[in-house]
Amino acid sequence: MTKKRKKTGAIPGSVIYTGDKKGDQVFTHFLQYDAKKLTEKKLDSHAGVEFIEEDSTKVDWYDVRGMHDTKLIEFLGKTFHLHPIVLENAVDIHQRPKFEEYSSGNFIIIKALSFDKETKTVSKEHIALYFTKSFLVTFQETSSDVFEGVRTRINSGKGRIRERGTDYLAFALIDEVVDHYFDVLDQIEELIEGLEDSISTSLELNRKGEIHSLKKELLSLRKAIAPLREAIGRFYKTDSNIVQDNSRIFIRDLYEHTIQIMDTVESYRDVLNGLQDLLITEVSFKMNKIMQLLTLISVIFIPLTFLAGIYGMNFDNIPELHHQYGYQILLIVMAIIVMVLLIIFRRKKWL
Repeated sequence: MTKKRKKTGAIPGSVIYTGDKKGDQVFTHFLQYDAKKLTEKKLDSHAGVEFIEEDSTKVDWYDVRGMHDTKLIEFLGKTFHLHPIVLENAVDIHQRPKFEEYSSGNFIIIKALSFDKETKTVSKEHIALYFTKSFLVTFQETSSDVFEGVRTRINSGKGRIRERGTDYLAFALIDEVVDHYFDVLDQIEELIEGLEDSISTSLELNRKGEIHSLKKELLSLRKAIAPLREAIGRFYKTDSNIVQDNSRIFIRDLYEHTIQIMDTVESYRDVLNGLQDLLITEVSFKMNKIMQLLTLISVIFIPLTFLAGIYGMNFDNIPELHHQYGYQILLIVMAIIVMVLLIIFRRKKWL
């Protein structure tokens, strides 16, 4: 269970972590780089050591793992002169993805997604980025590294990231998160295909619960992706001098990826709605077949019951009761009635 969204009566700009504590260790991973040199350190955040002095010719990336240490967050705010609202939103996990411009830098909130195949649920991790021309600060909710791919590229010197500024680093980090969205969608697609196959081959009522569960997860995805699309659009169109023109084409491509993801989510929801309708139709069809069979059986036995009722009455003056072959004749008549009814049903294609 997560904590309540906001403490009642809190002053605007209060640094209050609204999520669950995920691990005791909180640390800051530091990277400083340019095209030729790379410096990497793990800073002891709890000791409150001074952060490395900025170098305007290089990019400084401070990656904070863990948000429950609000004293550290406040210390970072004072060190980097971050607006109190930035700090408040950075640790409020209920904030929707967004892009905001401040006088000294740009602030972005995104949600990292992962999919658990066992529970068939989507997990979200709140991530915040703040960057200026010389440094970038990221806040990750857990100690796991969502940005491992970007970190590997920086360490190996591959690609253009070592030759670009903080704006391109911010793009690369968001792009890394968005790439994982495609992995989540691929796993959901596999489940949907499995549901399609199972419904077409066998009718199991528990599939209805699975469809409903997947629809809820897709709704959760939509809540994370729809505002992200808007945020990336603002990131692309921003007039901030921090974002260079040579980075905008990449941000535009990222924006198109969010549109593609959103379209995919909507198409999956349509497919699930179709599967739900198909399941209901199959159940109704099966019930209709059962009712049809029971009706035909009833129609067959109605005349037989009628004859049995007549000759089962307690009257003395029923001539056929004393006939030598009366019982055999009655059975033959019943058999003829059954055969005639079956022939009629077959011609009507009810059987």
